[in-house]
Amino acid sequence: MAQQVSAFDAQFLNFETPTNLAHIAALTILDPSDRPGGAPAREELIELLRRRLHLAPPLRRRLVEVPFGLDHPYWAEDREVDFDYHVRELALPPPGDEHKLAEQVARLHGRRLDRGRPLWELYLIHGLAEGRMAIYTKVHHAAVDGVTGAEVLAALMDFGPQVSDTPPPGDAAEPQRAPDVLEMVVRGVARVLDNPLALLRFVAEAVPRLDEVPFVAQLPGVGRVSRFVRGIGPDTDVNLPELPRMVVPRTPFSGPISEHRRFAFGELPLDEVKRIKNAFGVTVNDVVMAMCATALRRWLVSRDELPRQPLVAGIPVSTRGQAFNGSAANEVMLTMTTLPTNVADPGERLRSVNRSMRLVKERLAAAPAAWLLEFSQAMPAALSALAARSAFRIASRRAPAMNLMISNVPGPQSPLYVCGARVVALHPMSVITDVSGGVNITVFSYDGRLDFGIVADREMVPDVWNLIDYLRDSLAEYGAMAGPAEPPAPEPRRRGKKAAGKAPSQASTGSAAG
Repeated sequence: MAQQVSAFDAQFLNFETPTNLAHIAALTILDPSDRPGGAPAREELIELLRRRLHLAPPLRRRLVEVPFGLDHPYWAEDREVDFDYHVRELALPPPGDEHKLAEQVARLHGRRLDRGRPLWELYLIHGLAEGRMAIYTKVHHAAVDGVTGAEVLAALMDFGPQVSDTPPPGDAAEPQRAPDVLEMVVRGVARVLDNPLALLRFVAEAVPRLDEVPFVAQLPGVGRVSRFVRGIGPDTDVNLPELPRMVVPRTPFSGPISEHRRFAFGELPLDEVKRIKNAFGVTVNDVVMAMCATALRRWLVSRDELPRQPLVAGIPVSTRGQAFNGSAANEVMLTMTTLPTNVADPGERLRSVNRSMRLVKERLAAAPAAWLLEFSQAMPAALSALAARSAFRIASRRAPAMNLMISNVPGPQSPLYVCGARVVALHPMSVITDVSGGVNITVFSYDGRLDFGIVADREMVPDVWNLIDYLRDSLAEYGAMAGPAEPPAPEPRRRGKKAAGKAPSQASTGSAAG
């Protein structure tokens, strides 16, 4: 039987409106210069997808709604996928520079996916400078999170220029079908009857953690209530670190967003980031967060809009392997942290980020942040969409839950290939909403670099490319504070004749999905 959309994943469907879109995406830059035959054609890409569809199940799944909205939808698998619809092709007008590419991709990113089909689209983009090409891929967040989204992309990729053969297993199962209408209605009614008990369970488990819930945590007295309930509850031996009360300041990118997007992308050397983190005794993620704080501070100062309080950033945290998340497609929870844009000294800014992130990690280690999952399970499915949109409306106009989202997704550190063309960059793109703010900064580590992707509301942040420049400036500033880089060690000299060649290992030619 088909898998049902989890209560948590259904929230990505419920809050979606013409302006609040819930898909994530990636912009993959390809260099086909060393590929025999030149750039791969759309037909080759479709054939590759057809052969590897079993490696990316989300590409076959479409939504089946439950009558009257009594329950969350189901995922049904299509035996055949209409690749002519899902895989599209376009060319940039000359000159095909980064800004032209980003402008085109921003337009694609602002379009809603068709819920009557599997929730993904892929665009092959020609006309880039230096003979390069790009692939823009977007998938709905209800079907994938950042990590599984990377796995879907990996189904297209190889670790070497040779396209590996990855046939489906011989005993492939039949496509999963959704239950019939009567069964869906019966299950939906049973779920409604069970909801009062689920709500009681949520209240008992979530009240001690109210100081973690965005928007709610900003209300006066919430921290005291949470501490009191934790003190009298059965789990009083769990000593949760105290979270500071986060006041979300107003910024030019706060409030309801429009239908239109801007996008900017860039890359920074991972080795330099690691050198800085070693010099300061922090983590790579701390350095990334500090660079984001620096770039945002400079952008706000340039507009004379710098708040006195620190910004509040939403940080997605992977929960893979944690039992409470069950079988949800999205194995990620949201936590909050302050971003010290109000700190003038860059060194203290980095140390402040380190302190804040350590506090978040200690809190998550003591008790995972499952509040959103628990809340989703407790809410009757019939009310979920109305509650999500009402909460978005209230939070965006009265008190935003956060200023922006920042996400850091680890990736492979060896080169990848698509149809024999080398992947030279892989820039992630994510979600902006009325509640999470009009800026989203996502980072993907790939092949010795950090590939940045910044999505912003078109009207709120018209100069989004400045943020990329400020990130580069921030890295240079922290690099200078860390001291001069050590010269690379000389390569060892080999004796005897140079090796004639070496057959590639299986790992170097196999599919990246493996």
